[in-house]
Amino acid sequence: MTQVSPQFEFEMLRYEVDGPVATLTINRPEKRNAWSSTLSHELVDAFAAIEADPTIRATIFTGAGDKAFSAGADLGNERTHRTSSAGEALAAVTPRGMDVFNAVADHPKPIVAAINGFAVGIGCLITLCCDILLASDNAELGLPQVPLGIIPAYGGGVRLARYVGRGKAMEMVLLGERITAEEGYRVGLLNKVVPQAELAPLARDYAQRLAALPPLAVRMAKESLNKGLDIANLKDAAQVDTYRFAMLGQTEDSREAHRAWREKRTPRFEGR
Repeated sequence: MTQVSPQFEFEMLRYEVDGPVATLTINRPEKRNAWSSTLSHELVDAFAAIEADPTIRATIFTGAGDKAFSAGADLGNERTHRTSSAGEALAAVTPRGMDVFNAVADHPKPIVAAINGFAVGIGCLITLCCDILLASDNAELGLPQVPLGIIPAYGGGVRLARYVGRGKAMEMVLLGERITAEEGYRVGLLNKVVPQAELAPLARDYAQRLAALPPLAVRMAKESLNKGLDIANLKDAAQVDTYRFAMLGQTEDSREAHRAWREKRTPRFEGR
């Protein structure tokens, strides 16, 4: 049964837990789930809480309503993307600006993004930090920053290129044009595209399947992929993986998985 956690009441984020699956929903449907600094802080806190809860093994990340995952920054606010001087801008550049991206990208448990409509600007960038990207067939994704005289910050263009390659990323970043969900699937950005009504059940199915796996193996596999992309050569990435493999081979869950396979039964994983 899905429950809203009483200890985590947020202004712009809905936090729900159903068994081993948490669901985080950007909850500003009247503004198409536009981004704000408050939302960033709440997401950091929510993902920290999920990481600290051993009963939660996967997370669904989505937006309220059927129009938008997040329409990005609030361009109606005249202060959005503006600073009065170079000094003010430089003073504001701190590692804290990366907090929300790191909270998602470095989260040790799997995150399924359910992109239910527009995912634009930071609303698109944050999905690139998730692990499985699912979308409704009315979804559109885009990085409109360059036409606004800025760029996708915090490595946004590079994150995109890791999904779709340099050429497609260059086109999307420079022109700032949205692509449809169908195009996103074709270029490898999205894992699956389904009708709007099927998105939530599909995300739930993915999250439940991930939650049923040995959690330590899932964590190490996710770490291997994410960290391996930052290593300059394949040999070094492979070398690091030998240690992850060796550690996992000593876990109770690994022994349980092998026993269950031999005994033809469903394994029970404890995260040990």
